Amino acid sequence: MAAWLEEARRHGVVEPEAMTVSTVDEHGRPASRYVLLRGIYDRGLAFFTSYASDKARALAGDPHCALTLGWLELHRSVRVEGVAERLPAAESDAYFAGRPRASRIGAWASPQSSVLASRDELDARVAEAEQRFAGVLDIPRPEDWGGFLVVPERVELWQGRPSRLHDRVRYERDAGGAWSRVRLAP
Repeated sequence: MAAWLEEARRHGVVEPEAMTVSTVDEHGRPASRYVLLRGIYDRGLAFFTSYASDKARALAGDPHCALTLGWLELHRSVRVEGVAERLPAAESDAYFAGRPRASRIGAWASPQSSVLASRDELDARVAEAEQRFAGVLDIPRPEDWGGFLVVPERVELWQGRPSRLHDRVRYERDAGGAWSRVRLAP
């Protein structure tokens, strides 16, 4: 998967790190939204968000989720099913410290997934955060913001073909952590 991501970058795919995160709420209703993949590790895939967001609240209730990355220009996609866990605070701190200042201010200003009366309300919250951190170079990470690591249980790679007889390969992890591989019919 990392090789496919790197190839998408080389080919100039717009936002090659964009992926959908699909969760279910306490009523079993599914929800999907785009986030940015921010790391591929031996144990899983990482993204960052507000822990007060709808996705984080859904993951707190049921950590099972699905991720989808798609590079349509290359006729490729990856589907991941797994369990999300919060990254350690130190890893979230390290990632947050490398974000652009405006993104760090935004994490403080935005009550993610909350209803706003208007865009003016959000702009006012940004101005307040800017004032709060005026002259501060190292803006700290908000306590309610951090990373998730999705530990894969199943991964499917899809490679499109003009004949519509696409290549689909699924990897599945067993209880002992070993991976098996099967080819799926298109």
